[in-house]
Amino acid sequence: MTDAAFPPARSPLTLAQGLIRCPSVTPSEGGALAYLAGILGRAGFAVERPVFSEAGTPDVENLYARIGTGPCLLFAGHTDVVPPGDAAAWRHDPFGGTVEGSELFGRGAVDMKGGIACMLAAVLAFLERRGPDFGGAIAFLITGDEEGPAVNGTVKLLDWAKARGERFAHCLLGEPTNPDTLGEMIKIGRRGSLTGDLAVHGVQGHVAYPHRAENPIPGLLRLAQGLLATPLDAGTAHFDASNLEFTTMDVGNPATNVIPAEARATFNIRFNDLWTPETLAAELHDRLAAAAGNTVRYSLDLRPTNSVAFLTRPDAFVETVTDAIEAETGLRPALSTTGGTSDARFIKDACPVIEFGLVGQTMHQIDERVAVADLDRLAAIYGRVLDGYFPDAAAMPDRA
Repeated sequence: MTDAAFPPARSPLTLAQGLIRCPSVTPSEGGALAYLAGILGRAGFAVERPVFSEAGTPDVENLYARIGTGPCLLFAGHTDVVPPGDAAAWRHDPFGGTVEGSELFGRGAVDMKGGIACMLAAVLAFLERRGPDFGGAIAFLITGDEEGPAVNGTVKLLDWAKARGERFAHCLLGEPTNPDTLGEMIKIGRRGSLTGDLAVHGVQGHVAYPHRAENPIPGLLRLAQGLLATPLDAGTAHFDASNLEFTTMDVGNPATNVIPAEARATFNIRFNDLWTPETLAAELHDRLAAAAGNTVRYSLDLRPTNSVAFLTRPDAFVETVTDAIEAETGLRPALSTTGGTSDARFIKDACPVIEFGLVGQTMHQIDERVAVADLDRLAAIYGRVLDGYFPDAAAMPDRA
């Protein structure tokens, strides 16, 4: 794709700078959604900005925009960013959108205002080439709550869209998926996440009189070993093995001559598609009961989770994105399910979703930055995806 496809006013760099200059730290909209709404509205999109609320959480503004009729390709992402930390430690103003050498600096340059700018540049160029009657529909679903509680963002925006009759054929989520080089990796799924709080109950007493007390610490170690002794699984064709990691063990006891009354531990499991939160809970209870026998008194509290393992099976859409990446970068990307969670865990219930974006090395860091050349390449990749996805609406009748 030539530079002519991205005139200066609509170049990925210019659009990314405009977004970065909006201080949209979660839950503040910061002007970022207004910036997008203005550009999309002028391009002919029907744009709406619903605000969602829930007790105990901040109100969050979101954006939904759509153009065209027929099979709909959804571009999804978030304009909210994490706080910059110590602004004085940055080489440039974290909300300045400064270019130094070949790199663009700013909070959100990678995660993920840069990705949204590339989506926007590609779509604007596509519409200029093809016009509004391109044989389908394009939509943007952008939240301001991905980096926060994720309560008043994508999950509610999808419900809102569904209630209005909006339907999507496929979704491309622009999270930064590449470890080192643009074109290395597509995410076709994500692992689930389950957190547990384990407590072992004892009897407090003097260390000189252990027969009058019941020390919970050996029991906690015994239960921890019971959870860890046998791997949860060996992985699957598309997923690594599930892993349980203890993240803290505490007794809260400052006295060296007191046996504590309770010992606690917290663990997190990243699990693959062999498990659901329910089957995993049953396995944990079985392992703890076996390790405890009749001697260790304990309780387990599993925190609610909306993060379950899912997989988008490789299909024609995955092939279209893969071909676009290879054509632009020369790399055939790996199809991965590694990493943490993303809003794809919500989008999967609306349509098949895959993730592809920028190189994520500096996301959430001081001096977050992206190579300007990568912005141009990613926009060109998204442009190739659009051309491959909408060659002729009649050519893909199964995408209803």
